[in-house]
Amino acid sequence: MQRRTGLLERADHVGRSIGEVIPPVAARFLTERRTLVLGAADRDGRLWATLLGGPAGFLRAADERTLAVATRPGPGDPLADALRRPAEVGTLALDPAGRRRMRVNGRATPDGRGGLLVAAEQVYSNCPRYIHRRSPLDAPAAPGTSAGAATTGTVLTLPQQLAAGTADTFFIATAGPTGAVDASHRGGPPGFLSVLGPDRLSWSEYPGNTMFMTLGNLELAPAAGLLLPDWESGGALLLTGTARVDWRDPAAPRVDYQVLGTVWLPHATALTWAEPAEA
Repeated sequence: MQRRTGLLERADHVGRSIGEVIPPVAARFLTERRTLVLGAADRDGRLWATLLGGPAGFLRAADERTLAVATRPGPGDPLADALRRPAEVGTLALDPAGRRRMRVNGRATPDGRGGLLVAAEQVYSNCPRYIHRRSPLDAPAAPGTSAGAATTGTVLTLPQQLAAGTADTFFIATAGPTGAVDASHRGGPPGFLSVLGPDRLSWSEYPGNTMFMTLGNLELAPAAGLLLPDWESGGALLLTGTARVDWRDPAAPRVDYQVLGTVWLPHATALTWAEPAEA
């Protein structure tokens, strides 16, 4: 992908920032976060991206090579069963208020206390581009209430199509041929994610950090999971499917996404978020 777009030299420079340890500044950043995007494959090999949440401190660097997560996906989450055993994961800690994000990819194992320990293999931060500035608020209803039952489907309902078509943010989980997983962020103006039907979505790729973690994975393995957060309710729409990249315009490749399964989590986190502010 880097050669195809003529960015190999620049990508080589940026790639030097990818490490295997969690530096002190990143450890502090993680401790302050209250949400974590996590991508992984379920027991059937389908990729999903889900949203984990907790109070500040639920994420911490147990040591410079280990991310400790004090929770796991709950009932109804498509990754709940898969993460009861060791699994490759991609994680993304996002600070919408400060427009900051960082990724920790590696192998997760249950910690025996209802959480996860992620052995870091890739650690790096990303620039603030395409992150909409939002401030967190405590949700009136906590996860686990009677209204929190997950619902599943094979295509997007009309309300879900409307939510997708007006979204300004989503997250995508992909995996390479070895099974290593990556979770990434996508943002843009409302409508940048096009709804082509109840089982088809599409979006244009904006210029990023030149690493092509997502597009490189999709070139070799088309499975992908999408996460669309509901900023107003704390809910999350999870999708699994396949993606194909149209490279007819190398400067602006377009991704076509085929939906194969859906899960709606009404209370994915105990947070809601204010309307986006100007960057």
